[in-house]
Amino acid sequence: MSAGSQDVQPFDWQRIFLGDIDPLFLLEIVFRTSVIFLWLVFLLRISGKRGLAQLSPLELAIVIGLGSAAGDPMFYPDVPLVHAMLVLALVVGLQRLLAHLVIHSERVETFVEGVPVELVRDGVIQLEGLERAKLSREDLFETVRTRDVRQLGQVQRAYFEQNGQLSFFLRDKEAPPVPGLPIVPPWDVEAPPLAPAGFAGAVACLSCGRVQEAAEGQCICGGHAWTPARTDPLG
Repeated sequence: MSAGSQDVQPFDWQRIFLGDIDPLFLLEIVFRTSVIFLWLVFLLRISGKRGLAQLSPLELAIVIGLGSAAGDPMFYPDVPLVHAMLVLALVVGLQRLLAHLVIHSERVETFVEGVPVELVRDGVIQLEGLERAKLSREDLFETVRTRDVRQLGQVQRAYFEQNGQLSFFLRDKEAPPVPGLPIVPPWDVEAPPLAPAGFAGAVACLSCGRVQEAAEGQCICGGHAWTPARTDPLG
């Protein structure tokens, strides 16, 4: 052990809980925490509700920056409060400036927020869009199932929105059912069966969900595996 570690008394409860500082510094921590907390509440109050309800990646980075700038001065005696308050004010000010630019400039909005990404079109998974959104098929299927969707033929369009949520437009329930790739039961529980050789009927590509009349050859997406297309996998 180093010379410094040899001077450490094991299970020194005062050192463990209070450290090597004057216990009176605990009162200063209370004061520091109260000042920074109230200052942060004030800044968030003037930053607007949108900054609290839906966070873009850049806004998330701002929140992390706020947390770092607010935490250190609460208990580090060598960090002046005015320095931390200035940093917090600058971060919130930049966020307000950015929000103003996003509202008034389409280019800035696109740069900051991105654009919606199409994930499903007429029951077919847009694999390039799925890659751009950094989502897996399982992520897509899990979210679609929450809308009581059992197979992709029910989905006309699916989009990965700018706020990170997925939105779906389903076929009219009164319209004739369209067979598609089964997503119920979840594939981790029960994988869709492969279409047997000579299967007579519509089949769906296990890669993108494209439906065709026979399990022959390679799908447009490059997939080779097919499963019987269903209108109701649980029916």
